[in-house]
Amino acid sequence: MTLTRLAIPGVCLIEPRAFGDARGFLLVSWQDDVFRREVADVTFVQDNLSRSARGTLRGMHYQGEHTQGKLVQCTSGRIWDAAVDVRRSSPTFGKWIGTELSDENHHQLWIPPGFAHGFLVLSESADVLYKVTDRYHPDSERTLRWDDATVGVPWPLQPGVAPLLSPKDAAGSSFAALEALP
Repeated sequence: MTLTRLAIPGVCLIEPRAFGDARGFLLVSWQDDVFRREVADVTFVQDNLSRSARGTLRGMHYQGEHTQGKLVQCTSGRIWDAAVDVRRSSPTFGKWIGTELSDENHHQLWIPPGFAHGFLVLSESADVLYKVTDRYHPDSERTLRWDDATVGVPWPLQPGVAPLLSPKDAAGSSFAALEALP
């Protein structure tokens, strides 16, 4: 695998090596000892899988307590994945990282605890698989507005086409009103 440490410390782009031939490919998507040594010494407790239609924007989610680190990959289709640092004490508080993940590039994004996370589906549909370091706690869930102007995530939306949002995501908090983490 190739590991690229991105502009926000702790966030990493992981490029597993695929071995392919006329039949298809094989790749190792995750190994506990390698991940702990090279990326982060964490324990994953749950895998989540979502399927979404083109234009769906999920996010920007985080948990106020029971913060989650996430290892995100797109196993079918293409997404634009983004993370925003919501740790008030961080020198990169309010900064974002974004990258394309797809079933063709096999890239993964490691997002440590303390980030709001979301993605936009660029293909007809997409399956997104992510490992998390803590279970989902509904009472702890928070949502940052996906289009908050202060943060300024440049979502690659089609001109004149609004994203498909859940009611919860449409009602997300502004960055100014954000319940930031310590």
